[in-house]
Amino acid sequence: MRVLIVHAHPEPASFSGALTSAAVEALEASGHETTVSDLYAEGFDAIAGRGDFTDAANPAKFHYQAEQAHAAQADSFVPEIAREQARVRAADLLILQFPLWWGAPPAVLKGWFERVMAYGFAYVDGCRYDTGFFKGRRALISVTTGGTPKRFSDEDVYGPIEKVLYPLKRLALEYMGYEVEAPFVSYAVPRISGGERADYLARWRARVVAAAEATPRIEIRDPRTALTEMGAQAWTRA
Repeated sequence: MRVLIVHAHPEPASFSGALTSAAVEALEASGHETTVSDLYAEGFDAIAGRGDFTDAANPAKFHYQAEQAHAAQADSFVPEIAREQARVRAADLLILQFPLWWGAPPAVLKGWFERVMAYGFAYVDGCRYDTGFFKGRRALISVTTGGTPKRFSDEDVYGPIEKVLYPLKRLALEYMGYEVEAPFVSYAVPRISGGERADYLARWRARVVAAAEATPRIEIRDPRTALTEMGAQAWTRA
């Protein structure tokens, strides 16, 4: 299988970095093709705007979705976005690796979704969830936390990790049609022992290989066809 790992941590020596390295080693040892988008190392720009495009559908009034739809049709995304979209399109399995900061992924990962998973590339009107373009493909979230498992229980302050990750799982990945596996959570990584870290890494290696082997190879539909059928009216509304 073809696997894309989107890695969002600024420190290569972090436990997130160790998890990404372990995933790559395990996947490649099992014969899977692996690509890593290391957002900090590659200097990915998290800020969406006019600079995402090499030309404009409407120079007089900026409407982000309309410009994304135009770029999807005209192949006018800037190279940074086009590179990431090519990686996404090629991947049967998408893995997101990040630390939990302020109850959410780092801003750079949110920016990656806003810029890369563009209207006209990852979704259009009427093509979401069960009709999403990535239906049949799989996604897996791996997150590290500072909080202990107890903190993420029903009875404690943060609540279950599944609720914390709901916007990413339901309103982003499933929105585009991905089948999302249960998250892999490395709890309290600043506080655990070396043996506990080694156990997390061993379980993660097994988990990513199992996920890759359970993922079918499915070619996704070309969103540009849907855009052409819809016409401009649907995506130029203010």
